[in-house]
Amino acid sequence: MRIWANWHFMSSIIVTGSAGLIGSETCKKFHAEGFDVVGIDNDMRARFFGPEASTARTRGQLQGSLKNYRHEALDIRDTAGIEALFKRLGSSIKCVVHTAAQPSHDWAARDPHTDFQVNALGTLNLLEAARRHCPGAPFVFTSTNKVYGDTPNRLPLVELETAWEIQSTHPYHAGIDETMSVDQTKHSLFGASKLAADVLVQEYGRYFGMNTVCFRGGCLTGAAHAGTELHGFLAYLMKCAVTGAPYRVFGYKGKQVRDNIHSSDLVNTFWEFFKAPRSGEVYNMGGGRHSYCSMLQAIALCEEISGHKLGWTYLEDNRIGDHIWWISNVAKFQNHYPHWRYRYDLRTILCEIHDALKAGH
Repeated sequence: MRIWANWHFMSSIIVTGSAGLIGSETCKKFHAEGFDVVGIDNDMRARFFGPEASTARTRGQLQGSLKNYRHEALDIRDTAGIEALFKRLGSSIKCVVHTAAQPSHDWAARDPHTDFQVNALGTLNLLEAARRHCPGAPFVFTSTNKVYGDTPNRLPLVELETAWEIQSTHPYHAGIDETMSVDQTKHSLFGASKLAADVLVQEYGRYFGMNTVCFRGGCLTGAAHAGTELHGFLAYLMKCAVTGAPYRVFGYKGKQVRDNIHSSDLVNTFWEFFKAPRSGEVYNMGGGRHSYCSMLQAIALCEEISGHKLGWTYLEDNRIGDHIWWISNVAKFQNHYPHWRYRYDLRTILCEIHDALKAGH
């Protein structure tokens, strides 16, 4: 239900997936900076992962706490609906942040049509509406490191006691940068649909001259993350540690490595880009060497912070398209936007998740 009857838009931002982890953080940030925020979210996360992953609570918090927030329960696959919204808001739109997605490898394989429609067609709908009604507004897209497929798994990794690692002399030791190829690799269907969206976002920048950017994220996390087994690594791991629920580790001896970035640190990259936008840009964005761990290391840290032993089991088969080792090299972004800094490290992130879970959030 729309409640816009007497609401006048001045400088607005559109945020898709507004009740999700990154979307909600974006809403809060831009609202604090004085923007009217229009959130698009129809809680498909509950359909993807079940009622425990619903974003309805976060939506209610946004509506209750942000005075200049207006919600649209709109499906980004609805071409006419997206077009009508952008037409209504017109030149008041100063930025579009697109975080809505189907985010799971496993789910995509079960329903490829829905996955592709959400991730690729939904992105096209938003890009075209932006080109028609607010072409000067920066367009920020949360892409994924899965656009590189399983190419990272061909790196010459070294097995350590609790983690896979890469030799200090290797060019990617500081992290994988944007020069890695996206071709001739197994992406998973999720990776393929996100790559299609990624290329579209780049192309609307390069072909139409719009200010577009793809942030290729790894593990994005924070206390607001509605983690599930299929998506939301750290949040779900800590949830299992706190509640005593069983946890399953899939393959690679539990030594697979991920870098982890807090949602607030990621959203601050959006803000920096908004202030000084570029055209058709791409950045790998994650915790880098500042904030990373293996699965075994994460389990040990969750046990230490929670004070509980985690009941976990190991399954030999890894997930299709899963990375053995991923650490992002964020040097390109830091070079372009030198004022940006990390505020959260791995322990701080996990402590925040733990405290939120204990408080019943």
